[in-house]
Formats: sequence, structure tokens, C-alpha cells
Amino acid sequence: MQKVTVAVFLFGLYAFTHGHNTLTENEVKNGWQLLFDGSTTSGWRNYQSDTITDGWQAIEGELRRVGQSGDIITRQKYENFELTVDAKVLDGGNSGVFFRAGEDDRFIFLSAPEVQILDDARHPDGKRELTSAGANYGLHPAPRGVANPAGEWNTIRLLVLGNAVTQWLNGTEICSYEIGSADWRARLAQSKFANWPNYGRLETGYIGLQDHGDAVFFRNIKIRLIE
Repeated sequence: MQKVTVAVFLFGLYAFTHGHNTLTENEVKNGWQLLFDGSTTSGWRNYQSDTITDGWQAIEGELRRVGQSGDIITRQKYENFELTVDAKVLDGGNSGVFFRAGEDDRFIFLSAPEVQILDDARHPDGKRELTSAGANYGLHPAPRGVANPAGEWNTIRLLVLGNAVTQWLNGTEICSYEIGSADWRARLAQSKFANWPNYGRLETGYIGLQDHGDAVFFRNIKIRLIE
């Protein structure tokens, strides 16, 4: 019994230290890179800053928003890529993943589209599919029954190729759209982004994680560049 207990403990320890924030041999061969190493905030900085505050910390293999800090972005810009990330909020929580963000505007959301992260059941944004978990915030809705509830992990996958963008949540395709298309322009005109001149216009930009004032947890942040 004692040997079994030790074996289970060691397996659990291995899973904790190796199961997240790592790349498989196959992922390395296919060009995947980690944007979070599981132990430091290296590679990230606050929006319009060269540093990152302690409101974001690496704790127990997770990149956590633990206090007032502001949005954070990668140090590198990306154009065409595939991104995957696990995210979790607590009761009533709200956050998001931005892509192709610039820094010319006061706020990151004035240029960058956002994949919504949300507790649909308790946050007011969960009442509308356009602003529910997994949506391309404000433009393309997310169906019900795909997002896991607060306190559980959700996996976002994002594929960006030129103007073509596809979003998945927990393995389900949520939306596919073309930035700048007639459909995009029509949706934009009916949204709060209509008067934001830089919104969705950048061909290359930063990946961002949103500080919406709530606790949020990230892990397994991986990106693959596409030529």
C-alpha cells in the first residue's frame, strides 16, 4: 500500500510539474512556443510600459491577476499565428484575450479584437451571446452550452491568417470571420467600435491579457507562428 501511495504521489508531482506549461516533442517540431513558462512573468509587460507590476504573478504554474495592475501584453508582435490558452475566472469574473493590439491608443481595446472570458451565469455580459464567454466580443456571438462555469478551466484556440480569423472554445468552433469584409464592416457599424478608428485594423500586434478588475488565471499559453 505504501509503495502504491508513493507511486501515486510521484505521478501527481510529475503531472503538476510537467503536465502544464510545457511543450511536447511534436509541438516543438511543429514550431510551437510557450508564452508563459509557468514560473515567471518573463515575456510579458503592462500595456504602454516596459515593466509588469506585481498585480500579475506566476503562482503554482498559473499566470494570475491578483491585484490592480492593468492589461498586459507580450513583448513580441505577431501577425499570422495559432494561439492556445487555458483560462479560468471565479464567480462573476470577466477577462479576455486580445490579439493584434497596438499601443497608440489610451486603452488596448481601442485597437485589439478580444476573445471574451467570462462567468456567463453571474456577470451581466453573460445575458447577451455577443458578449458571452468565447465570443469575439461585441461582434460575433458565442452559443450556449460550450463554456465551462466559473472555477473551471476553459481552453481558447485562435487561428489568425491574414484577415481570416477562427475562434474555438473547449474544442468547439465559435466563429469564423474575415476582418474588413462586408460582414465585418456591417457588424462594426452596429457596435460600440464603430467610432474607434484603429479597431481591428492592424496587420501585426501584441497578444494581450485583460485586467477587468477580477481574479483571472491563465496557463498553457502557447503560440505557433505561421509563414
